[in-house]
Amino acid sequence: MKRALLLVAVLLGAALLPASDAPKIANMPAAVSGNAAASLKGGLELFSIMGMGPRKTWDDVTNHVYIFSLTTGKWRDGRPVPGVAGRLGAAAIGARGKVFLFGGYVVDGQGVELTVSDVSAYVPDDHKWYRGADIPVPVDHSVVGVDHDRFIYLVGGRSKNGPVNSVQVYDAQKNVWSEGTPFPGTPVFGHAGGLAEDAIVVIDGAKKNTGTGAPYVASDEGWIGKIDHKDPNKIGWSKLPPHPGPARFGIASGAEGHKIHFSGGSASPHDFKGIGYDGQPVDPSAVSFLYDLRANQWVTVDENTVEPRMDCGGILSTPAGLVMLGGMTKGQTATSQATLFAKK
Repeated sequence: MKRALLLVAVLLGAALLPASDAPKIANMPAAVSGNAAASLKGGLELFSIMGMGPRKTWDDVTNHVYIFSLTTGKWRDGRPVPGVAGRLGAAAIGARGKVFLFGGYVVDGQGVELTVSDVSAYVPDDHKWYRGADIPVPVDHSVVGVDHDRFIYLVGGRSKNGPVNSVQVYDAQKNVWSEGTPFPGTPVFGHAGGLAEDAIVVIDGAKKNTGTGAPYVASDEGWIGKIDHKDPNKIGWSKLPPHPGPARFGIASGAEGHKIHFSGGSASPHDFKGIGYDGQPVDPSAVSFLYDLRANQWVTVDENTVEPRMDCGGILSTPAGLVMLGGMTKGQTATSQATLFAKK
């Protein structure tokens, strides 16, 4: 194991670029926001899937797949996602040697958004996509996590009828869906969270506005769900205290060990152009924080995060540290930045 880690450290020298403030990895081939992100091979291969380009128009949504290898320090093109149009707000995660891609929505020339039920699995070594069983309730902007490299959880998200609080469980071994215990909070989409050590953490998101004005407003609820060891569909939920930072929507998140990491996001819900549902442009928060599942507490990691963003595909755990791919930076600008937060 030590020899393997040493080899990774040596090879990562090719991936790291000189910087005065923080280590960096090479930027992606194109700028995208609203992309999905996943990793394989213990975090040595990173995937950015689909997303919105810098023009932020309906015909700037891509179905491209970009793959970064930490052992070579280079990006390469994967096989594009099947279909005539790219998607936004899809969820992706690595399991069983494949990258699983769930849902998301397509945008037409009139700005109409249609949530899809697609499930696909990408096998990089075969350079092929395989179709899986459709999501029972199609969603976009959901939280995704995997347990025991088999059961993939889609928590909440936006359906054609609005936000839901359902927990849909996909058995990646049998290619079948089942229904998990819904989280008891207000239905939301654009929330953040992750799964580690048989526990799911979800926070914030956008909920329907029951009053006048914008159709969606920010939620400030946080929940933790403990998965039953004998029944993957049985989840015991309890409420969490407020987290650090002001962000409520589009926060990047991901699991590492016994911690769920969070970074960026905006204080109010917004569309794929970075415009709030109240008509005002929004910018990302610079606060990064985590939830420690063993200590049962929130921890502020950085109040002035380098290159903060929103609408990023997620936070990926790698041997070199945590990585965020793409997203939207200050000024509602899609970025190609691949940010590495080195382990300390």
